[in-house]
Amino acid sequence: MEHGKTSDLRERLFRIGVGLKGLHAGLEIVGGLALVVIRPSDILRVIALLTQDELDEDPRDFIASHALGIAERLSISSVHFAAFYLLVHGVVKIFLAGALLKHKMWAYPLAIVVFGAFIAYQLYRFTFTHSAGLIVLSVFDIAVTWLIWLEYRAAMMGKMVN
Repeated sequence: MEHGKTSDLRERLFRIGVGLKGLHAGLEIVGGLALVVIRPSDILRVIALLTQDELDEDPRDFIASHALGIAERLSISSVHFAAFYLLVHGVVKIFLAGALLKHKMWAYPLAIVVFGAFIAYQLYRFTFTHSAGLIVLSVFDIAVTWLIWLEYRAAMMGKMVN
């Protein structure tokens, strides 16, 4: 049987990790909805406005020039794909996070499989983009998935004892 402090810490970390996952999912849904209603030309206009002063000061500014370059290459189909991806990804994650926080037993293995698939996809995308953000997100997702596994294992052990 688990020691009380270890169990409390595991449960607290599980709730924090899954809660952050749910919050991130909510932001993805908001971002996906925003992409549904905002045209690529509007995105370009806003990015151009936001980067104008920085690029006037330093035309080679890494972040500003890359943000503007990405905005210039946006197409309707790429924005629609991003919106679809964010909405589906967000809805699935928020659904699973809610079920996990309610300790629905079926949600633990499903979340492990789904989050594992998301991690695999993020690492696959990293091979093309070399985005540090994908690595950070993947490390966070791995940690949360590990916490889900630990919580699931503890719940299963509790059922066996009862």
